[in-house]
Amino acid sequence: MIPPLRVLCAALMATFAAGCTLTPNYERPALPVPSAWDTPDGIDASGKVASELPWRDYFADTRLRTIIELALTNNRDLRIAALNIERARAMYRIQRADLLPSVDVAGGQNVQRVPESISPTGNASINRQYNATIGTSWELDLFGRIRSLSDQAVEIYLATEEARRGAQISLVAEIANVWLTLAADQELLELARRTFATQQKSVELIKKSFDAGAASALDLAQARTAMERARADSARYTAQLARDRNALALLAGIPVPENLQAKTLAGALSTVADLPAGVPSEVLVRRPDVLQAEHMLRASNANIGAARAAFFPRISLTAGVGTASSTLDGLFDSGTRLWSFAPQITLPIFHAGALRANLDRTEIERNIQVAQYEKTIQSAFREVADALADRATLAEQIDARGELVNAANESYRLSEARYRGGLDSHLVLLDAQRSQYVAEQELIATRLAEAGNRVMLYKVLGGGWK
Repeated sequence: MIPPLRVLCAALMATFAAGCTLTPNYERPALPVPSAWDTPDGIDASGKVASELPWRDYFADTRLRTIIELALTNNRDLRIAALNIERARAMYRIQRADLLPSVDVAGGQNVQRVPESISPTGNASINRQYNATIGTSWELDLFGRIRSLSDQAVEIYLATEEARRGAQISLVAEIANVWLTLAADQELLELARRTFATQQKSVELIKKSFDAGAASALDLAQARTAMERARADSARYTAQLARDRNALALLAGIPVPENLQAKTLAGALSTVADLPAGVPSEVLVRRPDVLQAEHMLRASNANIGAARAAFFPRISLTAGVGTASSTLDGLFDSGTRLWSFAPQITLPIFHAGALRANLDRTEIERNIQVAQYEKTIQSAFREVADALADRATLAEQIDARGELVNAANESYRLSEARYRGGLDSHLVLLDAQRSQYVAEQELIATRLAEAGNRVMLYKVLGGGWK
């Protein structure tokens, strides 16, 4: 009789030589978007692609870099994403282990009392048996069921890795946006405080004129209205700054020192590099969310192979060798050796359509993943297209807002001169002050939008995460 271990070795070599699966050949779906974006005029198409540009090269300010590094170490969402990777890796290792035989060592004792009524000798007796065995069991993966499940597990693991990369890129972009917003709100607060101080002086002067009978009660009420509006804005921006700092601390995972926070938006703008975007839409396949969707598509494709293999026989081998004795000290004496070999084949005959339904389910899930992949591509294309559309006009908007501030300043200067000369009413002067205040607020908001657009474009083009 052929020893069982030789049978196992021969079967092992035959299985690895086969190495086949019933998984359909994977083909990446065609991109359901145009081959390139309509790059607006004025945008340079040269330079590095975002996915090849590490964030340390894109964000130049050392303060912002420090905050990002703190977040990469302490952010809880990123920590959860990393732990999800470890969990997926462990699941893959479990599934991969099914491809190899399992080996176990066992030892035991069996004690049995035989009563007098059934004892051959007519006397009660106690029988003891000791055994020690080493056994192995293994399913021959002739049709690739286990290998398909292993491929599915590795694709899920890779998808989880891409999810972590995506979470890191989103975190870097979110920190940059909050950091820039904090700088803009700081400027808005300083503008509101300056405006309040100016309006307060104006109220004091008009109050003196009113007391002297040179100004009306309407002029005084209008001046107070403008002053209180600026005071309310100061309180609002103070609260907004506190919320910005709280948001930054949440993203960083720890409180952010004040010396790392930007004080002015003008200084923060130079820390965010400009990014060329005139590249073909194939760069979308480098985005982590797109790669994640593709890995999930590959996983569902591999699952079809496992479902197909369920229609074919499953062959498993179980074997063991060891010793057995009635006494513990004689367990390893000569003549106590035992062995067993139990091959088993299972052929599905009737499952009330469950196997067919399971295959249909896996194919439908694959089609769902195809649609999810295409939707992810389309959503990514739209994000880039929107960012490019905003970018094309932001420079012109900033220039126009700057000119509007200059015009508003000149209008206020002339209105003040005409008011002091008695040519215009105080209402005209207040309107000029309000226009000046609003123009400066809008300029700050537009500059923030321009900086945020650079961050957004870096993110949606799959910015480098290393």
